[in-house]
Amino acid sequence: MGRPEFSSRMLLPRYWATWLGFGLWWLMVQLPVAAQMKLGTWLGMGMKAVAKRRIAIIDRNLALCFPALSDKERLVLRQTNMDAMGKGFMEIGMAWFMSHRRMRRTYSVEGLEHLEKAREQGIGVLLMGMHFTTIDYGAAVISMNHSIDGSYRPHKNPVYDYIQRKGRERHNDQGIVIARGDLRTMIKRLRQGRAVWYAPDQDYGPQHSVFVPFFGVDAATITATSRLAKMGRALVIPFTHHRISDSGRYQVKVYPPLSEFPGENEEADARRINAFVEACINECPSQYLWAHRRFKTRPEGQPDLYRSVGIAAGKRD
Repeated sequence: MGRPEFSSRMLLPRYWATWLGFGLWWLMVQLPVAAQMKLGTWLGMGMKAVAKRRIAIIDRNLALCFPALSDKERLVLRQTNMDAMGKGFMEIGMAWFMSHRRMRRTYSVEGLEHLEKAREQGIGVLLMGMHFTTIDYGAAVISMNHSIDGSYRPHKNPVYDYIQRKGRERHNDQGIVIARGDLRTMIKRLRQGRAVWYAPDQDYGPQHSVFVPFFGVDAATITATSRLAKMGRALVIPFTHHRISDSGRYQVKVYPPLSEFPGENEEADARRINAFVEACINECPSQYLWAHRRFKTRPEGQPDLYRSVGIAAGKRD
């Protein structure tokens, strides 16, 4: 996949609203980070009126994953999570549009030596991300400090797709984004010694998945992590990213490579991945993307955990 290219058809009237929306987003990113986070808080508050289904999904996930919490404690967690999601929208804009000079004042990174060692040895890295609300900003920080490739979901709107790819590829000259289903390119890049961002912590359906516990609930977990590491002859190196201050401070942590991975079988590997993700979420549960229906795919014979409480199925979650 080459670099994103501009097309004259993107200037058709049907896309003017998209350009206007991105223009406003760019303008907001020029504000001080503290002001952007305030806007993010307002966006999170607005979810109550316009995203009731998402709120219901958050409530259901928190009830399934944190049954020991009281109703009041889960309500507080939901409120802080909605706030984090609103701020996450602003952080995507920061990752795509903020100058590198400004970005470098906002973060600290630890553990880059694990990526550097793999590069020096010519070994590919499956850079295991997780769906925290700071997902784009965290990946941008890594990309500014170590050349990586990303994976992404292509968008039907060509203007959105163009700006999304430009925003994610702008942080280094060698990095590209790879369509999520393009495993051949991912394996090729891994074998070339590249680090490729990849997140295995969502429900991608029953195909190529196994059911293993996630916060004590059976969850469809893709086995591609093991297969990509094996076929790409790559290390699996996890990393996390959290907002630690609304004035604009972020902590990015790169962990050591997972030892003896892949292991003897894919199910054991999937259990290990879920356990690692759980531990990371428990360090900062309010900034995880609980609005995704993580348990939408069920083992045969088990009831739908969302529809049973009145949450209808959706196409993209």
